[in-house]
Amino acid sequence: MATIDQIVDAAVELGEQGSWEAVRLHDVAVTLGITLDDVRAHFREKEDIVDAWFERADSAMLKAAQASDFCYLTPRQRLHRLIMTWLGALHPYRKTTRQMIYGKLEPGHIHIQVPGLMRVSRTVQWMREAASRDATYVRRALEETGLTTIYLAAFFHWMNDNSPGSTKTSRFLEGCLAIAENLDRRVFRRHATTESTGEKAPQGI
Repeated sequence: MATIDQIVDAAVELGEQGSWEAVRLHDVAVTLGITLDDVRAHFREKEDIVDAWFERADSAMLKAAQASDFCYLTPRQRLHRLIMTWLGALHPYRKTTRQMIYGKLEPGHIHIQVPGLMRVSRTVQWMREAASRDATYVRRALEETGLTTIYLAAFFHWMNDNSPGSTKTSRFLEGCLAIAENLDRRVFRRHATTESTGEKAPQGI
């Protein structure tokens, strides 16, 4: 009986050798010398293997937050490390990962896209927890939206980044986080100042 990790490894390796679209669960079973029913015991369908693949990245990200120096990092540095660790967990099989994502985006795959959006939301929530983000109410909502946008932008940038160690993605991510940090500081510092003085905040975009 193969383990979940063995099945995921075999499926991703087959995808790397050919294409993820061409991978069939019976090929995975043959590769591991097990039956299709053994595969079904862990995965209801091929798409569940994709979810398990991204769960690995989530796990790697949370483990990165346990590093002895993590608590000494600035909030921006924490998020940068978490996102780059998440991407780094997938790096050996970037081609297959890219094909997994493109498959989800194909027209007519709404039944895959909706759970995919929920998966993104879960990853971002764990990311905020790992980075010790404690904003509430409006600030939390804005932070989640901004972080989701940055995370997805870095992900798509990474999928086509051939630079050593994904350095281009790292610099891109650093720039995005810096912009977000500056915006957050300006918006909520102005809000705090307005509340303390009783002045009406100027209207803007």
